[in-house]
Amino acid sequence: MKKKMTMRAMQGALVALMAVAMGTASSQAQSSAPDAPKPIASAAAPVADSTAKPEFRDRYPRYKIGAGDQFDVTFDLSPEFNQTVTVQPDGYVTMRGVGDLHVQGQTVPELQQTLRTVYGKILNDPIIAVVLKDFEKPYFVADGQVGKPGKYELRGDMTLTEAIAVAGGFQDSAKHSQVLLFRKVNDQWTEAKLFNVKEMQKTGNLKEDPFLHPGDMLFVPKSAFSKFKQFIPSGNVGTYIKPY
Repeated sequence: MKKKMTMRAMQGALVALMAVAMGTASSQAQSSAPDAPKPIASAAAPVADSTAKPEFRDRYPRYKIGAGDQFDVTFDLSPEFNQTVTVQPDGYVTMRGVGDLHVQGQTVPELQQTLRTVYGKILNDPIIAVVLKDFEKPYFVADGQVGKPGKYELRGDMTLTEAIAVAGGFQDSAKHSQVLLFRKVNDQWTEAKLFNVKEMQKTGNLKEDPFLHPGDMLFVPKSAFSKFKQFIPSGNVGTYIKPY
C-alpha cells in the first residue's frame, strides 16, 4: 500500500512538471512567432527618445551670453585675475592672463566651466564665479494682425495667449486658428509651430498654450475672409454670408 501511494505521488509530480514545461514552451513559441502581437506601450510611461526635437513646453531655458553683454569674473584664491569684461560684436572677450576666448552662445554655468578649463592651465584648481552685470533683457516679438505689433519685454512666465493680449489682442482681420510661433533652435535653424488659439479659447482648454522663450516671435496671419470683405457692398453682406 505504501508503495502504491509513492507511485501515485511520483505520477502526480510528473504530470505537474509536464504542465509547467508545456506552458513554458507555449510562451516561448508565442514570443518567437512572427505574427505574435507586440505589447502596446503604456501612455503613462512613454519610451524616452534621445533624438526628439526641442519642445515648446520647456519653461526655464538658461540665458545664453550674447554680444554686448557684460559680466564680472572673480577668482576666490587668485583675486589678481578678477575682472569685468564685455562681449565684443564677434562674440569674443579678452581675459587677463589667457587672451581671447569665444563665449557667445554659452550659458553662465558653461562659461564658468570654460574658464576653469582655460585657467586650470596656469592656476591650480581655480575657483571661479561669473555674474552677469549688463545683458539684453528677455523679449518677444508680436507681428501680424495684432493690435500693437512690436517688441515687448518678457517678464516672468508668459504664454502665447497672454503675449497676444499684451500686444493689443487680435485685430478683426486676424486668423485666430493659425497663429505661428517661431523659436530659434540654434544659429542655423528656427523652429515654427502652428497653434489654434481660436479652439483653445472656445473650449477653455489651455493645456496646449505654450510658454514663451526669450527671443520668440509670434505671427498672426490675416483671415482669408478679410481679403475680400472690402469688396462686399454693405447692402449685400447678408447675402454674401448666407447665399440663397
